[in-house]
Amino acid sequence: MSSLLRVSGKDVSLVLCGAAGQGVQTVEELLVKAIRHLGYSVFASREYMSRVRGGNNSTEIRFSPWPVRAFVDRIDVLVPLNEGIRENVRRRISSQTLIIGDRNVFHTEGEELGGRYFNVEFLKIASEIGGVVFANFVAAGMLLGMVGGGLEIGYSFCDEKFAPKGQLIVDKNKEALDRGFKIGQTLTEGTLPFICGDSKGRPLHRSVLSGTEALSLGALAGGCTFIAAYPMSPATGVLSFMAQCASQLGVVVEQTEDELAAINMALGAGYAGARAMVTTSGGGFDLMTEGVSLAGIMEVPVVIHVGQRPGPATGMATRTEQGDLHAALYGGHGEFPRAVFAPATLEEAVRIGAKSFYIAEKYHIPVIILTDQYFLNSYYDMTIPDLESLSFPSMIVESEKDYCRYKFSSNGISPRSVPGNGKGLIGADSHEHDEEGHVYEDFDLRKCMVDKRFRKLALMRCEAEEPLFVGAQDYRILIIGWGSTFHVLEEALEFIGHSQVALMHFQQLYPLPASLGERLEQAQNIIVVEGNKTGQFAHLLRQETGRKVDSIITNYNGLQFSVEQVVRELAACLNEGVY
Repeated sequence: MSSLLRVSGKDVSLVLCGAAGQGVQTVEELLVKAIRHLGYSVFASREYMSRVRGGNNSTEIRFSPWPVRAFVDRIDVLVPLNEGIRENVRRRISSQTLIIGDRNVFHTEGEELGGRYFNVEFLKIASEIGGVVFANFVAAGMLLGMVGGGLEIGYSFCDEKFAPKGQLIVDKNKEALDRGFKIGQTLTEGTLPFICGDSKGRPLHRSVLSGTEALSLGALAGGCTFIAAYPMSPATGVLSFMAQCASQLGVVVEQTEDELAAINMALGAGYAGARAMVTTSGGGFDLMTEGVSLAGIMEVPVVIHVGQRPGPATGMATRTEQGDLHAALYGGHGEFPRAVFAPATLEEAVRIGAKSFYIAEKYHIPVIILTDQYFLNSYYDMTIPDLESLSFPSMIVESEKDYCRYKFSSNGISPRSVPGNGKGLIGADSHEHDEEGHVYEDFDLRKCMVDKRFRKLALMRCEAEEPLFVGAQDYRILIIGWGSTFHVLEEALEFIGHSQVALMHFQQLYPLPASLGERLEQAQNIIVVEGNKTGQFAHLLRQETGRKVDSIITNYNGLQFSVEQVVRELAACLNEGVY
């Protein structure tokens, strides 16, 4: 067994990095397929610079016989394909990190990184095969050799990926895999000594999905029939996924000239009876807020997906943050009810993606789904929920001749019909209106209409999502998070192993469930963890429940939380020096 590799315990953290155009994501895709085929559970997360070409992008792949779901700072194996490794990757290198690179590329940089450097002449081997472009598949083959298998999957991947470029390119990529595979076997003697446990028995039928794919599947399960968007990272992937499914599933997909057109087209589609969606990021949502307000007074159901990234303005266009909660809560002038969701896991993204359409259609409101770059660009193996169970029947009624679109009701929900579905006229206006939808400036009527719309909140609170709960039932210390941080917090909590600590993680941010007060009262110490500067959810929690939190752990450098970071900062809050 080679002494190059260390025993890390439960899992392996492998990081690939290289310039845009060097095929880092292609190698990542191949490795994930091969590792899954060997029976391991896998998690991967990408980070990339806001450039078309150049710079240095990276991807982390964790794999284990046990489920892995979160980002860690630890790097067991680093394979850089070009020089100029970014500082955020350098900081994660330890003396135990195995760095495999080409000295002809790195010169002395590799030895200066602080890990254990091993030289492999990727460029020379690639040139012998036919060009430096094959260096990434030499590296891929080497990693397959280190893992201990998967070469057949690699061949199949080449057949599928490169067939349009001709058989010669397919064969050369296979040759690159072969040459690298032999090197990898030499490094580890064909074994996987740095991971404990047997991969056999892991369910191979589990699918590997990204956050983008999970949310999109959920939207389709919820009956989405129309989506409009102006491309904006990191949310564009949802539009692309829907476009790929459009002809097969009957979804109308429109790439608009700007975000104003996107939201207004979605409102028009919703008014006509479609289950409509828009996907954007924070800057795009800013432009949509007048349309969000229009949805509020017209009571048109619409689902708005906001893939968060750091602001203000363009901020850091390809990085991650949880900074748009206030925008989701208060975007749009005037006062009107809305719902805000933030799925915690990929499995939950499927379910909540579908439920958002149900809530929008039942209450005739805008529903906002908050994700972020880390969530959308991470993926792992999972069992896809039963999509058919997530569908729901239409709530649109046939209108009678005397139909009133905004008829007053005890719960604020009026019967909703659409043009052409019955005998009645379907009123809609951006002005305040009467029950039929006619513009009618009456001060008493205005108050009644506002009260009618807000009566929906009482029922919405009763069926609000209960937060996920992990840890001791008799907790004294309560960790609170929301959205994409769930698996990071869950693993950090497992590491701490504190008998009186629990995690309560929110997937519905507004309205909050009515039963929340008792669980907050039990906690003697509340620590909120969120990816922004000001503790936006902590403020919302106090506003809605009156409970002030004791500590807030924030992260707003553009990078995701890591398990190690959360452990360190929780330990500091708990005065335990765990890390």
